[in-house]
Amino acid sequence: MARSKTSKKWMDEHLNDPYVKKAQADGYRSRASYKLIELNEKDKLFSTGSVVMDLGSAPGGWSQIVAPVVGDSGRVIASDILPMDGIAGVTFIQGDFTEEAVYDQLLKALGDDTKADLVVSDMAPNMSGVNTTDQYASMYLVELALDMARNVLKPNGSFCAKVFQGVGYEEYVKDVRQSFKQVFVRKPAASRPRSREVYLVAKGFKG
Repeated sequence: MARSKTSKKWMDEHLNDPYVKKAQADGYRSRASYKLIELNEKDKLFSTGSVVMDLGSAPGGWSQIVAPVVGDSGRVIASDILPMDGIAGVTFIQGDFTEEAVYDQLLKALGDDTKADLVVSDMAPNMSGVNTTDQYASMYLVELALDMARNVLKPNGSFCAKVFQGVGYEEYVKDVRQSFKQVFVRKPAASRPRSREVYLVAKGFKG
């Protein structure tokens, strides 16, 4: 079956993307790794000893960056519906974290007496190509990620999530501001310019 012009254009763009080539050269699983590297350099989201929860983690591009930085004294708990190859220092739970059984597994992995320093979400829904449908689906995911952050973060913890600008975006930013002292909107260099995605960085969880 012939590929559509749109998918061919995407494939050409993907193969010629400098960040895709750089990720392959650097041994990273995803070009998204560079987004988190830049965000952490700017906003100091995690460091040695941090406890981090990575939602929508597959193929592991973000966990791969976090784990070596937090080291043996820190922890990374990652989750995705899709499988993910193991990463040293990362506890991976496959499943939909919106389901109670998976949610409970994540809390168990975190530990009864432990709260997270940081919750990150690079989740995106399976895109249908229908803008309105995709926007609602993506907003639903980031709302769930925010709920998780509110449940597991320690006071003054941080939250970082990919959000698509569109219907529901402004309300979501207001909602995040209610729970955090500072909220920044970032557009990392590795984020494609024409993409509506931005990253919300929220710091100082009010608990």
